[in-house]
Amino acid sequence: MKTRFASLRVLAILGAGAALAPTGALAQDQTENDLIENADVVDRNVIVVTAQGRSQVLADVPVAVSAISADTLENSGTSDIRELTQVAPSLLVSSTGNEANGSARIRGIGTVGDNPGLESSVAVFVDGVYRSRSGNALSELGPLDRVEILRGPQGTLGGRNASAGLISIYTAPPEFGFEAYGAFTYGNFDAIRVEAGLNAPLSDTIAARVDGVYFKRDGFYNDVVNNTDINNRDRYLVRAQMLFEPNEDISFRLVGDYSKKDEACCAATFIQPDFAPLARVSPGLDPFARPQPGAPALTSTANPIIPVLIGLGQNPASLNQSTFNRNIYVTPGRSYEGETEDYGVSGELSWDFGDMSLTSITAYREYDNSQGSDTDYTQVDILYRSPGSNAGARGFKTFTQELRLAGTAFNDKLDWLVGGYYANEKLEVRDNLRFGTQYGTFVSCRIAIAINPALVNPSAQNCLGPNVAALTGANAGAGAFGPATPLIIAGINNLSQVNDLGGTGDVYNQTSENFALFTHNIVHLTDTLDLTLGLRYTNETKDFDATFGNDNVICPQNRALLSGLLAGPLGGLAGGLIALSCQGNSTAELNGVSISDTRDEDEFTGTAILSWKPTPDLLTYASYARGYKAGGFNLDRSALGNPVTFSVAAIDPSSLQFAEETVTAYEIGAKYATREFGVSLAGFRQEFTNFQLNTFNGSVFLVQNVNACSASLGGADMDASAATGACATDNVVPGVISQGVEMEAYLSPIQDLNFSLGLTYVDSSYENELIGDDTGTPLDPALRLLPGDNLSNAPELVATSSVTWTPPIGTSGMKGLFFLNARMTSDYNTGSDLLYGKEQDGYVIVNGRVGVTNIANRFAIEGWVSNLFDKDYTQVAFNTPFVAPQQTYSAFLAEPRTYGITVRGRF
Repeated sequence: MKTRFASLRVLAILGAGAALAPTGALAQDQTENDLIENADVVDRNVIVVTAQGRSQVLADVPVAVSAISADTLENSGTSDIRELTQVAPSLLVSSTGNEANGSARIRGIGTVGDNPGLESSVAVFVDGVYRSRSGNALSELGPLDRVEILRGPQGTLGGRNASAGLISIYTAPPEFGFEAYGAFTYGNFDAIRVEAGLNAPLSDTIAARVDGVYFKRDGFYNDVVNNTDINNRDRYLVRAQMLFEPNEDISFRLVGDYSKKDEACCAATFIQPDFAPLARVSPGLDPFARPQPGAPALTSTANPIIPVLIGLGQNPASLNQSTFNRNIYVTPGRSYEGETEDYGVSGELSWDFGDMSLTSITAYREYDNSQGSDTDYTQVDILYRSPGSNAGARGFKTFTQELRLAGTAFNDKLDWLVGGYYANEKLEVRDNLRFGTQYGTFVSCRIAIAINPALVNPSAQNCLGPNVAALTGANAGAGAFGPATPLIIAGINNLSQVNDLGGTGDVYNQTSENFALFTHNIVHLTDTLDLTLGLRYTNETKDFDATFGNDNVICPQNRALLSGLLAGPLGGLAGGLIALSCQGNSTAELNGVSISDTRDEDEFTGTAILSWKPTPDLLTYASYARGYKAGGFNLDRSALGNPVTFSVAAIDPSSLQFAEETVTAYEIGAKYATREFGVSLAGFRQEFTNFQLNTFNGSVFLVQNVNACSASLGGADMDASAATGACATDNVVPGVISQGVEMEAYLSPIQDLNFSLGLTYVDSSYENELIGDDTGTPLDPALRLLPGDNLSNAPELVATSSVTWTPPIGTSGMKGLFFLNARMTSDYNTGSDLLYGKEQDGYVIVNGRVGVTNIANRFAIEGWVSNLFDKDYTQVAFNTPFVAPQQTYSAFLAEPRTYGITVRGRF
C-alpha cells in the first residue's frame, strides 16, 4: 500500500496544487492508509495532509494550502525554505544582512527587517514544532516527507498564531523496514554536499532513523581588499529519531537534531542605474524626490558624498562597476564571519481511543546566531561589528507544549477538535555595534558639505583643515556663525574624534509567555454541505529588560556644548552635530544603565467556512477569518528617543513598544480535482490593522505600526514633518490591504508525465492617508512614500510551472528523469521605505534536473542547474548607512547560476 501511495503522490500537484476544499470530514482515528483505501484512485488525486489538525485527503480540506511532495522537493533542490518559492507562487522568502533575518511573505505580507523583537507574520513549523522566527529555517532541513503552505491567518488549529500564513515542514519519519541511503553532490563554486542516513527497526514496536547532511561551498562575493570570499556555505545537520508503536492505537515519535553554520554573510554591492534606472541624483539632493531620467548615477561625483568616500580610501572601481559585479570592497580587517547553532528535541504522542484521538507535541529548542560585519558596506571604516559572541547576536530558548483532542459526535455529523498551546520563549540580543576609525572624519565631511561643499577636505581630521579659516574670520564674533562660531568649530572638532567608539556590549532580554485555547469544528449540515467554525483565545505576556555598554564620551560633550543653540537660528546645524555625535543614541551616558518594561495582550481570533461539494470532483467554499500577531519591543536603543534631545533621566521604555497586528480576511474558492486534471481558484481580501513595519532609514531601524485615516490628511502623511498628519482615534482604519486571486492546476495525461501551473495576482498595498499606531499618531516622515503604493517585495503577478517526465528505460525498472520548473515575477520595490532606485524589474528563474534513476533498483545519477539563465536580481535594496545628504543604495544580491551533479544510492 505504501508503494502505491508513493506513486500516486507523483501524480499529485507537484508543488503547485492548492487544497481549497472541504467536506467529507473524516473520523479522527483514520490512518493515511485508511484514507487511501477509501479514495477512488481512478478518479481522484490522492495526497494526505494535516492542514486541519487531522489526516485528510488534500481535496477535502477547506483552507488555502499548497502541498509539496517529497519528490518535487527533491527535484527542485529544496534544502531550506528559500527554494520553496520556486514551486509556490504566493510565497516569497528573502534574507538580508544576516541569514537569521530571513523573511517569508505570503500574498505579499511578511515581517520585514533585522529586528528579532518582531515575530514572523508567516510562522514556520518543523514536525509540528514552532521555530521562533522564519529565518531560523534558513538552514539544512534534511530528508523531507512533504511541505504544507497555508495562506491567510492561522491559529484555530493549534500551534502559534500567525497573521499571514504558515509553512509546515514534515521531515521523513522512521519506518519499520531497513534502509540506508547516501548522496554526493559536486557543483560549481567548489560546492560539496554529502547526505546519508540509516533507518532500521529495533524491534516489532520500535524503529529508529538517523540522517546527516554536510554542505560546503565557496562564496558568491569576492572581497578584493581582504582577499577572501563572502556568502559561502559551511554547515551540517544531524537528526536522530525513534518511533515507538506498541499497538495500533498508540504512536510516539522522538526527534532530536543539531545543526551548525560557520559562514561569512552577508555582503552587498552599490546599486547602479543598470539595475534600477532611478538610482540617480535627484533634484535638490532630496532622496524622496523622483530623479530625472539621465541624471547622474548616485555613485557619481555629482553626489557630493562620493568624493568624500574616495578621499577616505574607497576604490573608485566599486562605484563604477555594475550592480551585479560581485567584487566587493570591504574595510581592511573587517569581517562578515559568523556562527549559528540550532538544536532541540521534540516528542509527539498520538493516541487513538474510541471515537477520539489525543495528540501531544512537546518541544524544547535553542538557537544562537552571531555575525560580524562591515556594517556600512563600504571600504571606508564607518560602522562595524567585530566577529564574536556579541556581534549582532540573538539567542532563543523556546519551550512549547501543544495538546489536541479530536473526535466525532452525533453519528459523525460533527468532527470536533479542542486544544491548548503554551510557549515560553527567552530571547537574548547582544550587540557590539561601533563607529569605525574613520567615522569622525566622514561625518565631519557631511557637516562641511552642508555648510559649504568648497570647504571639504577629507585629508584633514575634521574635514576642514586650513579651510576652517573661511569660517572663523579675523575678529572675534566675525565668523560665519557670529558669536557661536567657536562653539560650532569646537563641535565639529569634537565630532571628528568619534572614532572606534560606541557599543561595548548592549544586552536585551525578552521573555514571552503565550497561552492559547482553541477549537475547530466541522459540522456536516448535509452530505455535501459543511460548516467549519474555529475560535482561539490567546494571552501573550512579554517582559523586557536591557542593559547598555558604551564608551562614546564625545556624545555628551557635544550635547553639553551645543544644546544652547538648538532654539536659535543655528538649531539645525547644532542639531546635526549632536545627532551625528550621538547617532543611534550611542552615548557613554547609557553605559551601565538598565531599563525594563512589560506588556500584556488578550485576543480572540477565529474562522468560519461554508463549503459545498455539488459533485464528488468539485468543491466550492467561502470563508471568514480573523488573525493576530503579537506586539512587542523594538530591541534597538535608537528607538529610545531623538538623539538630539535624548536624556537618560527621561528614558521611557514604553517608547520601544509596538502594538499587535490584526487582520480580517475573506476568501471564496473552488477546486476541481480528478486523477488526470485539477484546478483551484481562490479570491481573497485581507485587511491589516497596526501592520508592523521595520525599516532602515540610513541611520537607524524604525519599527512603525501602520494604519490609515478615514478622513483626509491633506497630504500631511507625505510631508517631511513628524508633527503633522495626526488622525482622530475614531477615524483609524486598516492601513494595509492585500487582495487578489490565485490559481493552481495540475495535469497528468499519462502515468509518467506531469505538469503543474500556479498563478497569483495580488495587490498588497498601503492605503492613502497613512498614520502610525491606532491612536492616530502621524506617520514617520521616513515612510512618506508609502501612502497608496504597493508593499515592498510584493510583486503583483507571479507564475510558476513545472514539468516532470519519468519514462521507463528498458525492462529492468530503470527510469529517466526530466524535471523543469520556472517562476516568473513581475516588477516590485525591494526597499521597505519604497525609495526610488530600489525597484526590481520582473524576471524569470528556471531550474532543471535530468538523470537516470532506479539503476539496479538502487542508484541514480542526476545533473541539475538552478537559475539556468544566470538571471541577476536582488533580494533587498537598502540605504547605504550614513552615506548622505544624497542617499546611495546598496543591495543584497540573489544567488547566481549554480549547477552540479548528484549521485544517489539506496540499500
